[in-house]
Amino acid sequence: MTDSTRPGPDLSHEIELSPAFHDLDPMNIVWHGNYVKYLEIARNALMAKFNYDYPQMHESGYAWPIVDLRVKYVGSVQYGQRLRIRARIVEWENRLKIEYLILCAETGKRLNKASTIQVALDVSTLEMCWVCPPVLWERLGVTGPGAPGTAPGIAPGKGPGA
Repeated sequence: MTDSTRPGPDLSHEIELSPAFHDLDPMNIVWHGNYVKYLEIARNALMAKFNYDYPQMHESGYAWPIVDLRVKYVGSVQYGQRLRIRARIVEWENRLKIEYLILCAETGKRLNKASTIQVALDVSTLEMCWVCPPVLWERLGVTGPGAPGTAPGIAPGKGPGA
């Protein structure tokens, strides 16, 4: 990653959506499990921005399973409510960590925050890679570990002591 004195690429993407009727629970709010679906939609759009969505990941020889998912429910979502979902890559050296923020598109009120962690698996051996493959750094437009004059693959303000 570039150091904090030189801005790096924009590693974020934002989508908008409205929950469908079938996403509601008996209390007429979005069922908690459907937020994971919304995160997946945002993650796919984010990775497509870098031409490294699931088909391209597989073509490059890697699978990227989610090994950690954290969700904090702050507010509820109603049928027809427009949502804005921001996804941002915050780590890419040893794992791919994405943070999410779900907001009401109309008011900007925070409704949910979440994060996912994915690791690279070599599809030929199904062995986990301890360092993300260079193809990820190339697609994101960032530098990998050990590049001269660079900080590790953590977004500014996200590392230890931040």
